[in-house]
Amino acid sequence: MPEGSPGRVPALTNTVYVGVSTKMYLGYRDSLDWLERLRHEVDTRPALAAGRVVPFVIPSFPVLPAAAQLLSGSPVLLGAQNCGWADGAWTGEVSPSLLAELGVSLVEIGHAERRRHFGEDSTVIARKVLAADAAGMTPLLCVGEETCGDMTEAGAAAAAGFVHQQIKDAVGGDWKAASRLIIAYEPVWAIGAAEPASADYVSAVVRSLRVLLGANEAEAGVTLQSLPVIYGGSAKPGLLPTLAGVSGLFLGRFAHDAANFGKVLDEALLLST
Repeated sequence: MPEGSPGRVPALTNTVYVGVSTKMYLGYRDSLDWLERLRHEVDTRPALAAGRVVPFVIPSFPVLPAAAQLLSGSPVLLGAQNCGWADGAWTGEVSPSLLAELGVSLVEIGHAERRRHFGEDSTVIARKVLAADAAGMTPLLCVGEETCGDMTEAGAAAAAGFVHQQIKDAVGGDWKAASRLIIAYEPVWAIGAAEPASADYVSAVVRSLRVLLGANEAEAGVTLQSLPVIYGGSAKPGLLPTLAGVSGLFLGRFAHDAANFGKVLDEALLLST
């Protein structure tokens, strides 16, 4: 782990995670202005210092050094939207070791947009997960089914089976390594939609997924059923309290209004008490 690296995201019992990625929506100055507003939302909620709710932000690569300074001393963790899988001759990539040196705690890997538009298959994703983990950061693994199944237990179980396979592929079958992930369950059909997937559907998928993960615990030698699984896909205020067995939210465009991020933090704090 590079000197000065913040290390992995803390994994505490019943921790609620609330994060947001800006993707490429904000320019440099707008990103810093937004981060200042977001830090204000965090600073006005001193209960976050207890660590039961963990906020994180994932801005664009060029923003990371300034973001690390701006967030210094706050409980907000810094993430990156992607990473390469090695140092060296990889033009245009950003190495995990460099990200760790900048103060990045977690790396988003396997988002549906990267799978679809950049051709990232399970082999590439597994390499990135391994590299981020080796650099001492927490992989935030994005998983989710392409199409919407029916809103029944059978449909949710089928989705969970697909998601479970994505997780297995990402860790190369090493279930002990899976215990160091945060899972972002993002059904592809809900990303950018007007509304998120229904609370019943999300809860059923996560419930089924936890059963499947638990079946690998003997092989892993660690607990997997309590792995952090957060929901993303048009997530917004009001959703988190309706979800069962979900460890938090991964927000997108709705949190570009920092006040909405604050509202979700309040919901998370209530759930964590």
